[in-house]
Amino acid sequence: MPVTISIQTGSNVSIYQQIVDQVCAAIAAGRIAEDEMLPSVRALAEELLINPNTVGRAYGELVREGILESRPGRGMFVSKRRQIDSRAERTRRIDQAVCSLVSQAFRLGLTADEIVEVVARKTRDMAAGNSKHGGGGSR
Repeated sequence: MPVTISIQTGSNVSIYQQIVDQVCAAIAAGRIAEDEMLPSVRALAEELLINPNTVGRAYGELVREGILESRPGRGMFVSKRRQIDSRAERTRRIDQAVCSLVSQAFRLGLTADEIVEVVARKTRDMAAGNSKHGGGGSR
């Protein structure tokens, strides 16, 4: 199924990071399946009306993270799920992401309880998406 990515101009999150985040969320929710082909750099850049280098940077990061794989002459595909990071590395990465999320939420004026509720709701939504689409746990 085709992936839908939307860019929020004026966001404090960079465009390439928005692409990375949305591809990861779509995979986690089962909207993009393992081994599914993503749009080419050029096609996605044209669709989003952005520079192809921005899409290339996002795809490059997703490849480095092991989420996508490049198949020469064929395109970008969602990698098969595999556990490649140690527990310490996974903890470091999630701590970094949570720190960024909490900082941004506080800057937006949310209370600690509101932040917890937003995270709980998103977790429930994504878990429900996984069960509906046959997805598994996190990468």
